[in-house]
Amino acid sequence: MTSLAQISLLELVGAGLGLVFTLFVFSYIFGDNALFRIAMSIFVGVASAFAGVVAWYNVIWPQLLRPLIFGNQSERLFILIPLFFSGLLLLKVSPRFSRLGNPAMAFMVGVGVAAAIGGAVLGTIFPQISATVNLFGMSAVNAEENVIWQLVRGGMILIGTLTTLIYFQFGAVRSKGRSAARPEWLEWLGLVGQVFIAITFGAIFAGVFSASLTALIERLYFVVNFVLSLF
Repeated sequence: MTSLAQISLLELVGAGLGLVFTLFVFSYIFGDNALFRIAMSIFVGVASAFAGVVAWYNVIWPQLLRPLIFGNQSERLFILIPLFFSGLLLLKVSPRFSRLGNPAMAFMVGVGVAAAIGGAVLGTIFPQISATVNLFGMSAVNAEENVIWQLVRGGMILIGTLTTLIYFQFGAVRSKGRSAARPEWLEWLGLVGQVFIAITFGAIFAGVFSASLTALIERLYFVVNFVLSLF
């Protein structure tokens, strides 16, 4: 265990602040209070300042201002486009000129949505389909694994994938201007998908709870270790 004589002043101040803010956060056990709000406000402020510094050194200065100041003629002309849209985004701060920033905001949201959809399709849906299909390939069966068990496992994953997608299918056949209810067999399949979704959420909650418990144990160990190091 590290003694107090071996701890530098900077480490002592940092550990002391960590202890104080840990206790401030733990005070939420007794309900919302001023100490917890102080800790959360400082946390939000530090996180915002860190995000601002990262944005300055990784985006604003190297990709916007430095090419504009030290770049050649072609780089300066090219940088005028993002500079123009950045200026329009700044106008969103003013209620009077906020409409002028709508085109830049629409462009940014459109690019973000396109990237999210592309990532979901290429990074989730296609790999999920490929992994589900590969489960039925005999080349994927290990030498020590039963073929029947491989097919059963692949069938369970296939059923879970299809029924979950069916559960989120809210479309209905329109008849004479009115929306008809989904067929009963789709309702039953959606119910099976709901069971798979509940199991998934339970597993996710268990993982989050175990991670939170690990963080709590680490904080308690830090508090105890710091207090003992003072003696």
